[in-house]
Amino acid sequence: MYIYPNFLKLRNKITSLFNIKYPLIQAGMVWVSGYKLAAAVSNAGGLGIIGAGSMYPDILLEHIQKCKKATNKPFAINVPLFYPDLDDIMQIIVNQKVKIVFTSAGNPRLWTKFLQENGITVVHVVSSVKFALKSQDAGVDAIVAEGFEAGGHNGREETTTFTLIPMVADQIKIPLIAAGGIATGKGMLAAMILGADAVQIGSRFVASKESSAHINFKNEVVKAKDGDTVLTLKELIPARLLKNKFFNEIEALYSQNATAAQLKKHLGRARAKKGMFLGDLDNGELEIGQIAGLINQIKPATEIVTEIITDYNNALKQFSVLKL
Repeated sequence: MYIYPNFLKLRNKITSLFNIKYPLIQAGMVWVSGYKLAAAVSNAGGLGIIGAGSMYPDILLEHIQKCKKATNKPFAINVPLFYPDLDDIMQIIVNQKVKIVFTSAGNPRLWTKFLQENGITVVHVVSSVKFALKSQDAGVDAIVAEGFEAGGHNGREETTTFTLIPMVADQIKIPLIAAGGIATGKGMLAAMILGADAVQIGSRFVASKESSAHINFKNEVVKAKDGDTVLTLKELIPARLLKNKFFNEIEALYSQNATAAQLKKHLGRARAKKGMFLGDLDNGELEIGQIAGLINQIKPATEIVTEIITDYNNALKQFSVLKL
């Protein structure tokens, strides 16, 4: 009888690091990941994350306090390091005794030591082997390696998740979380076979009852098919978007050889809020991953977690080694 390797078990070094039941992390997405979603995922046995990138400090404080009331399980905060108000945000996190922080889009050396000195576990999001190694050198406790398939802000390397994960796993010694293009238990199993200790899932939780995304946006995600998303705006901050009127306007600017300044002017401010939070499907950014083509129903987060873990276990039962 085939004995499954330890890395395929649902109790591993990531579940121990975060004190959670399943090695399944909900991504801290802007305009989507508020306290309701984070608490629901944590209560279901995963790690819920509040996305601080779309919150002023006072709003983040409110969400942390409400999350504490909604769950007694661990939860985390995602902090994009290029956003303003970082001093205030980090101090709120410390004062509120949040135990886990995911940092992204910046240099992990800036805040890792400060957070760890205050008893906080630090995870950094990267899109390449190079930055995985830099993050390990900066002393982070774990790494999220996110592939080209992911929604929202993305890396410039265009390396797919299932190419990136084994390359990063070969080079680092700390726990590794796979992200980008994962929404099912089968995808979770595949990522862990390739060397990940856990998965981070974003797009699937956009289409959850508890996500703060506008219902118009959730419905567009459910309707999406393969090929409906494109990575664009690489001259600014690369973002994977659903095709809509705004996206077509960006494509028209590219056809006219627009400069980065012209693209930035057309992008303007609050495009993601307009599309994802306020439901303007024509003029807003609709950030979602390629895996949207597999999402066909809006469900409670608890059901999504249960589905993923059940699918994982069923896929693992079918897993076998073929001797050549």
